[in-house]
Amino acid sequence: MKAIAFSKNLPADHPEALQDITLADPVPGERDLLVEVRAISVNPVDVKIRANRKPKEGQPEVIGWDAAGVVRAVGAKASLFKPGDRVWYAGALNRPGANSELHVVDERIVGRMPASLDYAQAAALPLTTITAWELLFDRLRVLDNSAPSQGSLLVIGAAGGVGSILVQLARQLTGLTVIGTASRPETQAWVRELGAHHVIDHSQPLAAELKRIGFPHVSHIAGLTQTDQHFAQMAEAIAPQGKIALIDDPAAIDVRLLKSKSASLHWEFMFARSLHATPDLIAQHELQNQAARLIDEGTLRTTLGAHYGKINAENLRRAHAFIESGKAQGKIVLEGF
Repeated sequence: MKAIAFSKNLPADHPEALQDITLADPVPGERDLLVEVRAISVNPVDVKIRANRKPKEGQPEVIGWDAAGVVRAVGAKASLFKPGDRVWYAGALNRPGANSELHVVDERIVGRMPASLDYAQAAALPLTTITAWELLFDRLRVLDNSAPSQGSLLVIGAAGGVGSILVQLARQLTGLTVIGTASRPETQAWVRELGAHHVIDHSQPLAAELKRIGFPHVSHIAGLTQTDQHFAQMAEAIAPQGKIALIDDPAAIDVRLLKSKSASLHWEFMFARSLHATPDLIAQHELQNQAARLIDEGTLRTTLGAHYGKINAENLRRAHAFIESGKAQGKIVLEGF
């Protein structure tokens, strides 16, 4: 099968940063699906691993953790899908990624693809949808209840992949007032279009920006990017007994800033369930099916931002470079081999 892999940690624009290779077709395990990959999208995790994880000598590493495709075969004990089913998923960090014609994935972290989307539109969503869903409902413990509430959610980096779906989930499925951050006119317009009640500029002090729009404090904060820079402002802005959830990798933050408010700090890492084979692993199958239903009902929409063409090394290098620029709006997808 065709695949795209890396053998060395090189800058995204280096011609050997990602290369087209040929590998043997994978074989599914007992609970696995063998999926014919039709479309993929690119996430910051792809960029981080390409730049930092050392592949074993002579063993090029295939990455990519968003895919939409068709089930070609199922393992002996797989029961959730059958050949021919259209599926979407993000995969597992401790297994080969989906930048390949065929991919093996545990069926318990796979969902049925929305009937109303094509493969490219669907591939834009799995990793970010799982992350946003788990952050909102599992980590921050926000109730799935659209009745108006006194609560408020600040989404830092609302125009990116996770932010683009988190804003929608919070606006459509909760009663929270949703405040997104974005620094450019086009990304601010995008966040408003996705449903944010307010948009503020994260290049300015967040606490001051919130006060400017009438929010001295917020009950919930989702820190999706540049937490190193924003944490002191987050601690100032969070309400007493509020909750903060992070997804990025700040070098150092002073959590003591939260003590006087009894505020809590949570981490969301959507690969935790698959990495540790948690008893509730199938929750990711279930939430992706729920998300697919919401999309088909018109409640949620794809966050596809740009289509970069065929799935090959050249186009993937271009996508990685753009992700590294920090200017991404929505998700970058690639489709077909």
